[in-house]
Amino acid sequence: MLRIQIITIIASLAFLFLVFRMVVKGRLREEYSIIWLLFTGILVVFSFWEKGLLLVSNMFGIYLPANLVFTISIFIALVYLLHLSVVASKLQKQNKLLAQEMALMKIEIEKMKEEIKSE
Repeated sequence: MLRIQIITIIASLAFLFLVFRMVVKGRLREEYSIIWLLFTGILVVFSFWEKGLLLVSNMFGIYLPANLVFTISIFIALVYLLHLSVVASKLQKQNKLLAQEMALMKIEIEKMKEEIKSE
């Protein structure tokens, strides 16, 4: 087993443990952890099964298997960043709507207080 293979296995398993730990502690929601667990699992598989990575890279016509790993990693990161941007935009809209509703409720409460004082 190559040194880089051992390092990759240890790093992947450590990352897998970190994701599990964050889910258990409630710092990462399950819906977001699935993608991390899936791709870390794939990294662990390819870390052990070097010929599998060579086979997949040959299927796509990529000369170096490392280039396949980097290309897929970059693509996954971009897709995930797009997803997080969509979630952040949705939360921003919800925050704005909530703030507006709270402001209207505050005005109504102030009006009610004035009505009670005037009676």
